[in-house]
Amino acid sequence: MLQRTFHLYQRAYQGLSPSVWLLAGVMLINRCGTMVLPFMTLYLTEHLHYSVTQTGAVMAIYGAGAFVGTFFGGRLTDRFGFYYVQLLSLLFGGASLLGLQFITNFYLLCGSVFFFTLFGDAFRPANQASIAYYSEPETRTRAFSFNRLAINLGWAVGGGVGGWLAGIDYSLLFWTDGLTCIVAGIVLWLYLPVPATLHTDAAGKRSDTRLANTTDVAKSPYHDRTFLGFVVCNTLFLIAFMQFFTIVPLFFKEILHITEGTIGLLMALNGLLVVSIEMALVYAVEQQKRAKLSLITRGVLFTAASFVVLTVPGGTAPLGIHLSGLGIALAYILLATLSEMLVMPFLQSLTVERSSLATRGQYLALYAMSGALAQTMAPALGSLMVAQFGFTVHWLIIAGVSLLSAGGFWQLGLKTAQNSSVYKVPPTVGST
Repeated sequence: MLQRTFHLYQRAYQGLSPSVWLLAGVMLINRCGTMVLPFMTLYLTEHLHYSVTQTGAVMAIYGAGAFVGTFFGGRLTDRFGFYYVQLLSLLFGGASLLGLQFITNFYLLCGSVFFFTLFGDAFRPANQASIAYYSEPETRTRAFSFNRLAINLGWAVGGGVGGWLAGIDYSLLFWTDGLTCIVAGIVLWLYLPVPATLHTDAAGKRSDTRLANTTDVAKSPYHDRTFLGFVVCNTLFLIAFMQFFTIVPLFFKEILHITEGTIGLLMALNGLLVVSIEMALVYAVEQQKRAKLSLITRGVLFTAASFVVLTVPGGTAPLGIHLSGLGIALAYILLATLSEMLVMPFLQSLTVERSSLATRGQYLALYAMSGALAQTMAPALGSLMVAQFGFTVHWLIIAGVSLLSAGGFWQLGLKTAQNSSVYKVPPTVGST
């Protein structure tokens, strides 16, 4: 049994290119310092003494900046290539974070948060395009999962250390987050060479030589009706999932009476579980030839279940088990993490498979924009619902949103099962 498990993990990491490993290293450095976002709601309410409504507005603007940033990031990636978009995003995003800690005026803070995320989230489509570039079709889902491993390992470190630093001084979060962004950019600049396919023309513009003679029809993602349906379902899912970073920490603090340090450890547990399990899980389900949209649908159902758990603080769970505040938090983390592992890697690989080479950045940008839109809507709607109706009603509504998303993915899977092979797991590992 142990030997079989060992070989499963060994095979899960085979076939990934050195550049994929390097990109994961850059992501690890960056995410080890990711401390501002998970503690932003606490920073705004506890340190700056903003109301829940004001905090929701700031977090909504955070998402709006991410939305605009990912849009332009995708456009710039298709035009100039992923290398320079990643580099400039890391450097400018880090510098913006360092300055953000000194702003306390509500309106100036809103503007500063917007520009920080504008720079920072241009990184998303560029980074995903680089992973697609350096991976083969048969290893692409695992390459995305490996990048997520680095994200979550960094998240585990950042969440744990961030909770400790927040207990000392919230400004330490901004210094750590900003400097690690800059260090990640420097490592990328020093060790990841400019892709050989990028060249500079007579006008000084960099472009990808692979696009010069491509025969692919450069179909815009905005005219791809199937993909637009996919994006709508993804947005609904992420509106629910993004509660993890915004309203959930506030609920843990105010209702379950969990300290900042313990909240940080719970966030770290999420990252450690993803690091320990996801790569092997993705490899195993690919071997079973399961349809990707079927896996995504099941994963979203676990998200719905995780929010139902939050409706019974201090009471009896549906199975008759009494749960303490910490027990409820742990149950939520476990269900949300399982959902994340079944959904996220396959969403990214499906997006790449749906695109052509000439429009990959735009497809990835639209996918990322759905996340940014969710990041905008989740705290705004969440804070308003909590203020008006309380946490319990809010969690039930979010569970309903998750079920709506799962139903959409299920319908999309039925619709595409007969005529679109890109929405299925490859029949064998190594196939193209």
